[in-house]
Amino acid sequence: MICKIPRVIALAYLSFSLTCCVGENADPLLGDIPLIATHFGTKGRYEEVNTYLINDPLAVNETLIRLPSSECSAIHLLTVIRHGTRDPTNKNAKKMTDFYNLVLSNASNWLQKVGLSQWKMWYTEDMDGRLVEKGRMDHTNLAMRLAKSFPTLVTEHNLRNGHIKFVTSSTHRCINSTIAFQRGLKKSFGIEGEDYDYEVNDALMRFFEKCDRFVVEVDKNKSAVVQLEHFLSGPEMKRIYEKMADRLQVPYPAITADMAEAAFYLCAYEFAIKTINSPWCQLFDDVDAQVMEYAGDLKHYWKKSYGHEINSKSSCVLFRDLFNRLDQAANDRRSGKVYEAVTVQVGHAETLIPLLTLLGLFKDVDPLTSTNFATQTGRVFRSGRIVPYASNLVLVLYDCPEGLRLETRLNEQPLMLPKMDTHLPLFEDVKRNYAKLLQGCDQKAVCDLPE
Repeated sequence: MICKIPRVIALAYLSFSLTCCVGENADPLLGDIPLIATHFGTKGRYEEVNTYLINDPLAVNETLIRLPSSECSAIHLLTVIRHGTRDPTNKNAKKMTDFYNLVLSNASNWLQKVGLSQWKMWYTEDMDGRLVEKGRMDHTNLAMRLAKSFPTLVTEHNLRNGHIKFVTSSTHRCINSTIAFQRGLKKSFGIEGEDYDYEVNDALMRFFEKCDRFVVEVDKNKSAVVQLEHFLSGPEMKRIYEKMADRLQVPYPAITADMAEAAFYLCAYEFAIKTINSPWCQLFDDVDAQVMEYAGDLKHYWKKSYGHEINSKSSCVLFRDLFNRLDQAANDRRSGKVYEAVTVQVGHAETLIPLLTLLGLFKDVDPLTSTNFATQTGRVFRSGRIVPYASNLVLVLYDCPEGLRLETRLNEQPLMLPKMDTHLPLFEDVKRNYAKLLQGCDQKAVCDLPE
């Protein structure tokens, strides 16, 4: 489905003000940033991955990649991007409201002590995960940085002539992120008043809900995340429930896994959306935050990543699409014609994690389980480092004297593919490494349920 972008309508958001000083939960060297901000997982800001963007959101680190030859020229850029910062979903908003009502009724002394006595619940269930202004800027700034990094591909000519293709999930936060990304390109080139097409394609960007086997065996199967359930009732989480109850001076049974998650989200969302070091953050110290982060990572590991093979295989359709586009770009180069110089695909954390898993990235030696939190503090599978808001996988195809090379970046940082000894391997070596998947990763065969 091809959609024409409507005129951008300014959305009015709920106004909220909160005076909050830098306290025990903030890093004085970084300003009003909670010390626990790096543990917010998929609710974390992109800036916690690339801290230099805090001071300059358009900064580009030009020293990250060095081409093997000055004669190499970029011929195609392909990026898969998660939507930008968003409001909570209605499910999370309800949990936060329930927790706030508990505190309001039973812990008014704590509210006054931390400066929350005048705080009003501004998260509402009708928010439904909509993109916020910070999320728009996430994508606008990313587009401007990519235009700086790849000036021969992300060009005004390619944008005006339809050589930059946009594909998005049908959800409003992804469509609005796509529009914001296009706004960034227009700002880069000084274009005003023009709209550009985008394609809505849920088969590509929301493959996880189209894969029947994944939906039945994992997404709607509680036993698929039994490791998470065990962890939520394990000793590490129980200590958090008790510490929260002691701080709030409420009975221990009042603090459940949902209540702890809601409190953590109150802190995370206020920071991500409004850059506020919320007093809600004072319910957690750094150790607590590491445990909460691990609980989130367990969920993503078993529902989207290495926990079950179907998780990654559900992304076969997107995996093949990426390599088909790269192959097409190589063929176009030989024919001297350019049909698609840049591909921008906007989806979700659920889009990126299975794809990165299928590529064999961020795989720990030992699986994440309910009993090995203590030995997994140095794990590579950390969702907040991999898929914060506006996270992005970038693949760039180069024409070099020795042949085509493929550069891979995650969140604008070099990423080495498995079994490769360089960040810029020959494209044929990459395809040879993934030959089995390229030949046999068939979406219908993978996702159809047995009779």
